[in-house]
Amino acid sequence: MIKHRTIELIAPSGYPHDPAAVHRGIARLRAEGHRVENVDATERRFQRFAGTDGQRAAELNRLADPARALPDIALAVRGGYGAVRVLHGLDYEGLQRRLTDQPIALVGHSDFTAIQLALFARAGIKTFGGPMLLSDFGAETLSTFTMRHFWDVLTKPEYTLKVHAPQAQQADVSGMLWGGNLAVLTSLIGTPYMPPVEGGILFVEDVNEQPFRVERMLYQLHLSGILGRQKALVLGDFSGGKPFDYDNGYDLHAAIEQIRSLAGIPVITGLPFGHIADMVTLPFGAQAQLSAHAQGFELQMSGYPHLG
Repeated sequence: MIKHRTIELIAPSGYPHDPAAVHRGIARLRAEGHRVENVDATERRFQRFAGTDGQRAAELNRLADPARALPDIALAVRGGYGAVRVLHGLDYEGLQRRLTDQPIALVGHSDFTAIQLALFARAGIKTFGGPMLLSDFGAETLSTFTMRHFWDVLTKPEYTLKVHAPQAQQADVSGMLWGGNLAVLTSLIGTPYMPPVEGGILFVEDVNEQPFRVERMLYQLHLSGILGRQKALVLGDFSGGKPFDYDNGYDLHAAIEQIRSLAGIPVITGLPFGHIADMVTLPFGAQAQLSAHAQGFELQMSGYPHLG
């Protein structure tokens, strides 16, 4: 039985282009008894963004206000682009004081990765890669898989994900779980918003990126030294990036094999995370144990905020 939660909407990136999906998502959450706050975030518009940079930064900074009760969940409305424009305007010290060790889940994926990376790099705040209002809660057909994993992870102090996907490499490693959208992550390399994670388990996903672009971004992680400092790389979904005729047989599999040949760490595939209907929720900053074998892999996660 899902407890009734307070869910505050945040829109740090693009504005929602599908009002029907917004209404579906809010209606579903309310039908389950949840209190949905800051609905106005879904109606703001400034160019392609969900409000000005100042409005979107202030929305996140409200979570640092000790005079306001914290929501159980701060749920991203959608991704797109725009989060990078507010990173310099966030109150990292205030957010750290207010959110550290509190049972609050900041949830989103795609462009929200920039917020997750910055919050961890500058304030040590743990967040969740997971569903968003528009694409997931507001989908025409709600995914029971996505919802089950979402509520299970958020309400339990530890969680084990089992994925039945054949693996080319074995792994038995532990480290901090972190990552998100590959394009967003690589765009922050060399900035104060990229956390200097050593010995982590890095997960990445992307959408509508050609195989050579995926490989190029993974090369950037490799050549910058980030990839080699991790215990393992776990690849999520890379939908929408079909090869060109010019590729002459080169595809995503070939790109992955190229990275696997030089990474020096296990490269695990088949993580159900990304721009897909059935996705898992992953705690960014959790402690994780990864065990991979020919038949699949298990990811044990603990040490993250949970709602109880």
